[in-house]
Amino acid sequence: MTVFRAERAWIDGAFRPATVVVRDGRVAEILPLDATVPDPDVQVVPDGHMLLPGLVDTHVHVNEPGRTEWEGFASATRAAALGGVTTIIDMPLNSIPATTTPGALAVKQASAEGRVAVDVGFWGGAVPEVLGSLDALHDRGVFGFKCFTAPSGVDEFPHLDAAQLQGAIEEVAAIDALLIVHAEDPEHLIDHDELGAHYADFLATRPARAERSAIAQVIDGARATGARVHVLHLSDAGALGMIRAAKDDGVRITVETCPHYLAFDAATIPDGATEFKCCPPIRDDANRDALWQGLLDGTIDMVVSDHSPSTADLKVDDWGLAWGGIAGLQVGFRAVWTEASRRSIPLERVLPWFTTGPASLAGFTDRGRIAPGALAHLAVFDPAATAVIEAAGLAHRNAVSAFAGLDALGRVTETWLRGERITTTTDGVTSVSVIAGALVPRG
Repeated sequence: MTVFRAERAWIDGAFRPATVVVRDGRVAEILPLDATVPDPDVQVVPDGHMLLPGLVDTHVHVNEPGRTEWEGFASATRAAALGGVTTIIDMPLNSIPATTTPGALAVKQASAEGRVAVDVGFWGGAVPEVLGSLDALHDRGVFGFKCFTAPSGVDEFPHLDAAQLQGAIEEVAAIDALLIVHAEDPEHLIDHDELGAHYADFLATRPARAERSAIAQVIDGARATGARVHVLHLSDAGALGMIRAAKDDGVRITVETCPHYLAFDAATIPDGATEFKCCPPIRDDANRDALWQGLLDGTIDMVVSDHSPSTADLKVDDWGLAWGGIAGLQVGFRAVWTEASRRSIPLERVLPWFTTGPASLAGFTDRGRIAPGALAHLAVFDPAATAVIEAAGLAHRNAVSAFAGLDALGRVTETWLRGERITTTTDGVTSVSVIAGALVPRG
């Protein structure tokens, strides 16, 4: 039995003093701070620190097998643990094979088994050649199906055209699955090769109307079928009105945004700094303000990393040729807390976006919260710590990140999985000391 005593523990949507009793890897009781507990292993959360539920990140590209030089299960889950993330769900690309069949899922699970520091689940993929047979992969425990409405960037994961998207929506409705959508309409994207060093030239190739058009198609399909759908990495705040209206009409739609859309704006991205390249792109400051408002009013349900790393050589200084993806799994929470603090938004508002929001998307009821019966996935957080993020100090496989150089607020000092401490701090440097993660299927 382990007992956590904290002046500020995140319980039932608020911080309060508490003694959290853990038995057999789960929260057994929540007692007053001064409660007497017989023979405990007592962990006292330091003054000024907070006891948080482990964060949940439902949008991570681990890339193993096939592109393990970009990332991998060992490095990605270490990075997650150091950022207080205790559960990730792996995207079906950019691994080879992509997770679009039961056989491919088995290959990916074998690659991860015994090598993960935190819990890992898997999304399946909805690509043209497997439409009509998604139930086979769903029965193997994937959390749902990802599709693209525009080219994905890798040949082994082709996108769906408008008719195929409608077919996928109908299919997930029939099997009561979840379709998660990279929503950009290729009719509004501008083809290009080389673009040069100016970010504005890249931004112009992926206008906001591309997102709005694709999201409208997703909403129409979900409205007609009753399907459950989710919009990935919302960049265009102009789509919030139609999403809000769809929710108000009872359409089963949720939406996420990402730390890079909340922490950065187009005007501050330097020439050639393609570590900031992602699709859909980072837009202007007014758009960023509107995304924050969408979070505060509940239109946006969660914040997840869309951790999509690559090797440094793919981040050439031409915006047309560079790989599009941002590495931020370890630091996304800190980046958002930094910007939230600047906007006088309390941590109480931020935490659900990283915990119960993504946990609900995945159907988890046993994580993302501190409550009796929940897994003892926990993080100790110092909200006032400050440090400049250095890419070389991250556990990501490659030292490339748009967050490098950010003067960040907050620091995760301990991470616990099923009541076992999995990180150790020596001379101010925290590392992962225990590999205790599990592969988790859909519940």
